[in-house]
Amino acid sequence: MIKVSIAGGTGYTAGELLRILLRHPQVEIESVLSTTSVGMPVAEIHRDLLGETDLVYSDRFVDPDLIFLCLGHGLSRAFLEKNKLPQRCKIIDLGNDFRNEPRFGGREFIFGLCELNREKIRTADEVANPGCFATSILLALLPLAAENLLKEEIHVHAITGSTGAGKRPGETSHFSYRDSNISVYKPFTHQHLTEIGNTLTAAGNRNLPPINFIPMRGDFTRGIFASVYTKWCGSMPAEEVVERYKAYYASSPFVFVSDKSISLKEVVNSNKGLLHLEFHNGYIHITSIIDNLVKGASGQAVQNMNLMFGLEETTGLKLKGSAF
Repeated sequence: MIKVSIAGGTGYTAGELLRILLRHPQVEIESVLSTTSVGMPVAEIHRDLLGETDLVYSDRFVDPDLIFLCLGHGLSRAFLEKNKLPQRCKIIDLGNDFRNEPRFGGREFIFGLCELNREKIRTADEVANPGCFATSILLALLPLAAENLLKEEIHVHAITGSTGAGKRPGETSHFSYRDSNISVYKPFTHQHLTEIGNTLTAAGNRNLPPINFIPMRGDFTRGIFASVYTKWCGSMPAEEVVERYKAYYASSPFVFVSDKSISLKEVVNSNKGLLHLEFHNGYIHITSIIDNLVKGASGQAVQNMNLMFGLEETTGLKLKGSAF
């Protein structure tokens, strides 16, 4: 059994992580850490786990094989500076601290996009989980980047559910604002742009064109729907491009290319990423959908854990989406 600890155990990603790990056949949850809820039953915070676990929040770990950092952005470095982990303890950070600056305290974090870095993750001791927007956009573009086919400006409109804003309520996340409403935020400046650009370049696209990213807030709870398009500069016919996509993801157990249009509910509550390609007036258009809390966060973290510990990649992650 893999003994795991979760730091920052009260937020949405931690709740989703607990939901998955409690049903994982090879995991024992050693501790769930919190600075605000010590001594409180975990199920009092994550009400969907009532009757599922007797875990109680703690302020310390014992001797984990792996720790998941589900802390606010910028807090993972502080946690590692303050807490001395056992030397053999592996780390998966679900924040953004190490995605673009992977070296810290003698450790080096591997960017945890399994569909790109599967073999590196298998031998890694530290993994930086990708961002949710980054995951959906990268899945849409990686097959083109791998063949250096991204030549013209890339345009992305992507809409996320309210859970993407985190659990702490704010002006743009509470019900009366979010319900029956859509809005743009951080246009052209979203923090995931850096990891998207770095990853596409590393994947093989030597001179990456500008990425024009317009993130949007949706009036739903969970999921990301990304609409990605760019001028098609390649010579191969559309049918061959689709086949290249399918071949690229043939070894990926969670990413599938659909011949028909896709909709968000097909991936909610699952670790799947679905893609659909179309060609119009000299442009290639890719639709990419994921659940922001599963494939975009906690599910992807468990997928990374499985690889790091030599388990079947799908272990504990055979979750069905809710299509209705």
